[in-house]
Amino acid sequence: MEFLVEIAVALPPDMPADQRAALLARERDRGLALRAEGTLTRIWRLPGRLANVGIWSAPDAEALHEALTSLPLMPYATVSVTVLARHPLEDAAAR
Repeated sequence: MEFLVEIAVALPPDMPADQRAALLARERDRGLALRAEGTLTRIWRLPGRLANVGIWSAPDAEALHEALTSLPLMPYATVSVTVLARHPLEDAAAR
């Protein structure tokens, strides 16, 4: 299954800079691992804020939930998930 996932992050303004940097580094590493395993298939930054939108692939909603909750930034994130279904035009374009 494919999912459209939007993640917006709100870190505490008083978070120490070294803690913030370490957290963002762990998030990047986890994101790279999710890309490598094929769970996070595409991702775009939303300019002007600490947010992104991406296409995620998982066998079901539970597997997606596990992947999302593995993100180090999850305690600071607001996540919106939309299940995607194949559109008939996709099949027509392949012909």
